Amino acid sequence: MQEYHFYGWQQADVPAAGGAYPGIRTPRDLYDKLRGIWCAETCAPRLRDGWSPANPTLGQCSITAFLAQDIFGGQVYGIRRPDGNYHCYNVVDGHVFDLTSEQFGGEKLCYEGNPEQSRQVHFAKEEKHQRYLLLCRRLREECGGEG
Repeated sequence: MQEYHFYGWQQADVPAAGGAYPGIRTPRDLYDKLRGIWCAETCAPRLRDGWSPANPTLGQCSITAFLAQDIFGGQVYGIRRPDGNYHCYNVVDGHVFDLTSEQFGGEKLCYEGNPEQSRQVHFAKEEKHQRYLLLCRRLREECGGEG
């Protein structure tokens, strides 16, 4: 098995709940596709100056976690960060995975006891909702679906 560097990659083998994105069978498949899709335009505006292809997961957490929820189900949780924002990750049938954890380098994050996150709250920010829609569209195109 290929080795990944995102948190929980070893147990990120939950099956996709549907076939909306052909070729996406597990969160590892999703990660593989997203590596070529994440970009400055999908990065949170406050972090864009630091985004680069060398750190593609920077500023991508909430839109990625909610996209993963669309595909695999489960819940999105958030780790409160020092700046007051939440870093989002997924829990599906007891499998915890964080497709964007690499942005923190060697920092150890705590994936226990965190509050569930609401897409309604996150997407109340129109710019975030637009970034999510862009990520979804690019993933559909990458998977051979309609944009």
